[in-house]
Amino acid sequence: MAEKQKILIVDDDTSISELISLYLEKEMFDTECAEDGEEALKLFPEYKPNLVILDLMLPGIDGYEVCRRLRATSQVPVIMLSAKGETFDKVLGLELGADDYMIKPFESKELVARVKAVLRRYQHGQEQLASADAQRTHASGDGDEALRNGNFIEYTDLIINKTNYSVFYKGHAIEMPPKELELLFFLASSPNQVFTREQLLDHIWGYEFAGDSRTVDVHIKRLREKISGTPEWEISTVWGIGYKFRVG
Repeated sequence: MAEKQKILIVDDDTSISELISLYLEKEMFDTECAEDGEEALKLFPEYKPNLVILDLMLPGIDGYEVCRRLRATSQVPVIMLSAKGETFDKVLGLELGADDYMIKPFESKELVARVKAVLRRYQHGQEQLASADAQRTHASGDGDEALRNGNFIEYTDLIINKTNYSVFYKGHAIEMPPKELELLFFLASSPNQVFTREQLLDHIWGYEFAGDSRTVDVHIKRLREKISGTPEWEISTVWGIGYKFRVG
C-alpha cells in the first residue's frame, strides 16, 4: 500500500484546522495541526510533510515569517490562507515562496482540489529534476539530444536545457524551480514575441491553476534577480500587455 501523503495544517483557529483535517483525511491524506508559528517550525522537520497549509495571522511568529524560514531549507509546497484579499498581501506571499493563496472564508472542497493540484505540479517538477541529476552534471551533457528534441536554447552567456532542467548564466549553474525554468524557456523560445500574463499562465501553469496573473509577475521578478540579461538580450516588460524575451 502506498504511503499516505502528509499535510501540515497551521492555524490558530482549531475549528478551521480540524475541518480542513477532516476533509483531507477523507481523501486519504495524513494530517498534523499546529496552532502557532513556533509549533509549526518545530513540527516541520519531525513530521516531514509533503505540503503545508499556512494561515498568515498567527500569534507570535506570523505566517509570512514561517514561510520565509521554511523556504530557507525546503522547497515543500506551501498554500497560504488569509482573510486579507489585497493584491499586495497575495504578491508578498508568493514572493516569499508560497505556491498558492486562498482567501478566508473558503470552500473546503476547493482547498482539497488545490492541495491535489499543487502536489501534482510539485511532484512532476521533482521527477524532472531527479531525472536531470541522473542524466548529467555539465551544461553540454545531453546537448545533442536536447537540440534534436528542441529542448536546448543558447544565447550569449545563457544556456537553457529543458531536457535536464539546467540553466547556465555567464558560466555558472543557476538554481531554478521547474516553473521558473519553464517560463524562461518558453519566452526564450520565441524571441521578441509578446505574451500576455494570461497566455503565460495557460502555457506554463495550465488551466487547472487557481492563482491569478500576479503569479507571472512574481516569477518574472525572481528570474530577473537570477539572470539580469546582457546587451544582446533581456526579459522585457511590455507595459499594459505582458512580457517578451527581447533579442537584439
